[in-house]
Amino acid sequence: MSIRARFRLDRGEFSLTVDLDMPGQGITALFGPSGSGKTTLLRLIAGLDRAPGYLEVNGEVWQDDEKPLFLPTHCRALGYVFQEASLFSHLTARRNLEYGMKRVPVAQRRVDMDRVLDLLGIGHLLERKPDRLSGGERQRVAIARALLTSPRVLLMDEPLSALDMARKQEILPFLERLHDELDIPVLYVSHAPDEVARLADHLVVMEQGRALASGPLGETLARLDLPIRLGEDTGVVLEGTIAELDAEWHLARVDFAGGSLWVRDSGVPLGQHVRVRILARDISIALVAQSGSSILNVLPTTIEQLTDDTHPALALVRLNAGGVPLVARITRRSAARLALCPGLNVWAQIKAVALVG
Repeated sequence: MSIRARFRLDRGEFSLTVDLDMPGQGITALFGPSGSGKTTLLRLIAGLDRAPGYLEVNGEVWQDDEKPLFLPTHCRALGYVFQEASLFSHLTARRNLEYGMKRVPVAQRRVDMDRVLDLLGIGHLLERKPDRLSGGERQRVAIARALLTSPRVLLMDEPLSALDMARKQEILPFLERLHDELDIPVLYVSHAPDEVARLADHLVVMEQGRALASGPLGETLARLDLPIRLGEDTGVVLEGTIAELDAEWHLARVDFAGGSLWVRDSGVPLGQHVRVRILARDISIALVAQSGSSILNVLPTTIEQLTDDTHPALALVRLNAGGVPLVARITRRSAARLALCPGLNVWAQIKAVALVG
């Protein structure tokens, strides 16, 4: 399953050229600064804007200029969630949801109302009108309405950007539940690093109307030819499971494919899937395992690649920890003193690890 999008748009001062094959499952984040083309690409996929190209969503061709074929928006099995909830103000939450369902014949409905109410935690809000809902509640109702159209793809255009931090933290767990429990691919536009690190499976990095990079989140963040900064620094995101809780020291052990990491206990139960983020600046490199150190997380790794960083004093080092990529930032002087080179076995000393979901 895949989403194939090829478009070429020229509007004078702004142009967009993309040729992307994205997964037809999970969450694909379209990430980049304002004006990079993220929303334009989403609107082309939705059919709200038009440009020469080709679009196929999990086997269904929605646009093919060689045919020619162009399905209008109302004929595309998609859900669209905007920055603002855009609910009908004169209708209750229930009636807003029913409006979404009416777009789909009964025989073609693949998403159950009760399940959506449970996933998004909005069952108690059904008789309220939008003016009696908080910003986070309105956006959850808007997401539910989009899901009840039984879409083949869900398009989300910075759905949390209009919310304050408290409402944003309230709604993120519900988005994670959708990711884990519904088999509907999501294209998620964002320039917020925390949302991308927490939600995305696949990352498309946009800049000036072009896709600079596209691939699985962890692999794409670990590319040294195109260091991608989610926020303040280069870093990677790892998938793991809570394997042990240390009640005495309030720590939790996260097991992942490349080993284990100790993190602060945030109340996540044993067996829970989590993501951790490790910044390049928080990894140092040693040729031998160190003792007598305050650093808890030390992993055996192999150097795969070295490259200069943006400052001439610094270097980026890509490490392989049991098949999982890490990126370290060290000084070029240190790299020379240690004679670091591809293929060398070293120890990654990780000073800080953050749970992101």
